[in-house]
Amino acid sequence: MSLDKVVAGAAEAVAGVPAGASVAVGGFGLAGIPWFLIEALLEQGADDLTIVSNNCGVDGAGLGLLLERRRISRVIASYVGENKEFARQYLAGELTVELTPQGTLAERLRAGGAGIGAFYTPAGVGTLVADGGLPWRHHPDGTVAVASPPKEVRTFRGREMVLEEGIVTDVALVRAAVADRAGNCRFHAAARNFNPVVAMAGRLTVVEAERVVDTGDLHPDDVHLPGVFVQRVVALSPEQAARKDVEKRTTRGERPAEED
Repeated sequence: MSLDKVVAGAAEAVAGVPAGASVAVGGFGLAGIPWFLIEALLEQGADDLTIVSNNCGVDGAGLGLLLERRRISRVIASYVGENKEFARQYLAGELTVELTPQGTLAERLRAGGAGIGAFYTPAGVGTLVADGGLPWRHHPDGTVAVASPPKEVRTFRGREMVLEEGIVTDVALVRAAVADRAGNCRFHAAARNFNPVVAMAGRLTVVEAERVVDTGDLHPDDVHLPGVFVQRVVALSPEQAARKDVEKRTTRGERPAEED
């Protein structure tokens, strides 16, 4: 019996995401971003979302679109980046932001997907990450409205470590280079980034794939994410698959001709 997880399109894939949902989103900067699933969620209208992602897109693109439409109330991320609207909402007291060390964020997602409730890590010991006091939300006047609580610290083999909780989200949105109809996925180069651990953390994981192949066409050694973590697959058109925006494009002018 075959298991076909391919759905008609991005709109159908995110149709049931409710207001107040927690959503893990793959990508790093603009690499490996599930562009079309994000845009479908924007059109779908769910709000009061908690977003778990390395960063929150850029102004006018990716998760930045959800921010601009006030669909996000809380972000768990490791990097604010170059998104001016993200910074503005955070400093104005319109957005709750839980900044987390990047490696810790990746492990929190992986742990949640693996059924691990929490783990100890040395990252953040001796800082506000462990001691508490990181501003999660501001008042409009800039004072701190909500600060992070202190976390448990224990010593293992003579080294202090802080307890971090695993993350499980209602939904995960992922971008893959290739997926088969059973949801097994392969990612391309740096676009793999957070996508596998994001997929693991979602109770409902949706993948937009640049190319969809029949089940069995992917060699087992080429599978980066097993289909057991995926519930829905959206096949992109060639035009959609070709969309890969760049955060910054730097070019160099022609070198002046050398004098004889």
